[in-house]
Amino acid sequence: MSGPRSRSRSPVPLPDVAASKRLFKAFRRVRVLVVGDLMLDEFVWGKVHRISPEAPVPVVWVQSDSLMPGGASNVANNIRALGGQVAMAGVVGTDRWGALLLDELSSRKIDTSAVIRSSSRPTTVKTRVIAHHQQVVRVDREHTAPIEPALMDRLISQVREQVSRVDAVIIEDYGKGVISRKLLEEVIPLARARRRVITVDPKEDHFDLYHNVTALTPNRAEAGGALGRELDSEDAVIAGGEELLRRLHSEALLITMGEDGMCLFEKTGRRTRIPTVAQEVFDVAGAGDTVIGTFTLALASGAPMPEAAILANYAAGIVVGKVGVAVTTPDELLARLNHAPARRWAHGQGKG
Repeated sequence: MSGPRSRSRSPVPLPDVAASKRLFKAFRRVRVLVVGDLMLDEFVWGKVHRISPEAPVPVVWVQSDSLMPGGASNVANNIRALGGQVAMAGVVGTDRWGALLLDELSSRKIDTSAVIRSSSRPTTVKTRVIAHHQQVVRVDREHTAPIEPALMDRLISQVREQVSRVDAVIIEDYGKGVISRKLLEEVIPLARARRRVITVDPKEDHFDLYHNVTALTPNRAEAGGALGRELDSEDAVIAGGEELLRRLHSEALLITMGEDGMCLFEKTGRRTRIPTVAQEVFDVAGAGDTVIGTFTLALASGAPMPEAAILANYAAGIVVGKVGVAVTTPDELLARLNHAPARRWAHGQGKG
């Protein structure tokens, strides 16, 4: 059987800077609900001068530490940094970590009224030890069992109230117990009935739950895992993307491929291949959060699919050049667009 082929190609130009400025102003009027697994990212910053005499590991001399919203709350943080309005729905513990995370979100003007605190589940915390701009080790504290039925009912009730107030819903599935079939069977039809943009950052073993959404943003490994095969070539990515799009009945699928960029598949049959624009890569942590946050905010602001994907690609290229889980701003995006070389992305139509 022959591989996928493109019947026709037309260039997709770099987003116009003036048009992007207008789009970024529109971001301020958009409200997004992020539903998913909330986490707190703790960073311990230090230097290494010697190896431990107790074991062959570096001794990190701690100089400072910091806290950042992580997981689904990092998606919300990305949207807020880009100027959008955002609310969170999820679960945190009644522990000190949960209180710290809610404080971090509130300080960024992120609405946490739909976040439930539970004494039965600890807050998910990821502690990263970083020395000389390199991550030395990560320590995870988490409980990944599905949340109990009574807690799920409370969460669904909170989400129902929020959907009527927003322009878009992001499902952020980190596999920590919040995203379930029951939740999605309630949330997706409700958001569709209200004509909201619905995007999903998926977990590969939950792909059968994500049907009839606006778009999904898996990375290459997640897309391959859902299909049961590696997407180890351009043709494999194209065939896999088209298969997933048909299987899930979504309007679009945006597969992220790290240094190989992205590929956007649309239900219309249009396919857009976007090369990476990252100049330096220090830390890829949280890049997927930046992609879905930027992509969704742009779509909800009226941007066409390809333009939204290209802006998400630029945003991800900025954050991977920063150490730690990071965000970008409209000013940084405009500066990158202003200095970008003249680029035109391959715009294809066709199927395998």
